[in-house]
Amino acid sequence: MSARKSLALIAHDAKKDEMVDFALAHREKLANYELYTTGTTGARILEACPDLNVHRRKSGPLGGDQQIGAMIAEQQLSGLIFFVDPLSPMPHDVDVKALMRLALVYDLPMALNRSTAGILLRSTRLQGLSTSSSTPETPE
Repeated sequence: MSARKSLALIAHDAKKDEMVDFALAHREKLANYELYTTGTTGARILEACPDLNVHRRKSGPLGGDQQIGAMIAEQQLSGLIFFVDPLSPMPHDVDVKALMRLALVYDLPMALNRSTAGILLRSTRLQGLSTSSSTPETPE
């Protein structure tokens, strides 16, 4: 993995268009990061912004959420932007909750909608984070 800062970008199906719009609107800032996405979200972002450094993982329901979760646990991410659709039932809801739990356990900056994602990209904390931060205490 690159020494550059990295972000995970994930969007539920009903929020994928919004994530693509967000990537287009923030293309210049996102170009400063290695971007790790779940499968379909990454394909959609790459189609709209082929110049971004997007590294696709599996689709969320096929293990992509767990792959991103492993990156959080290994402290390979500087932040997580996850556009959540709270109105649609998710068959893989347990995976989503596990991913969000890891972000909380490892104190990873996390945005769950477009407003907080914009704030996160402007955050001096995110800009000051490196991918080699200290390891938090192991939860019991």
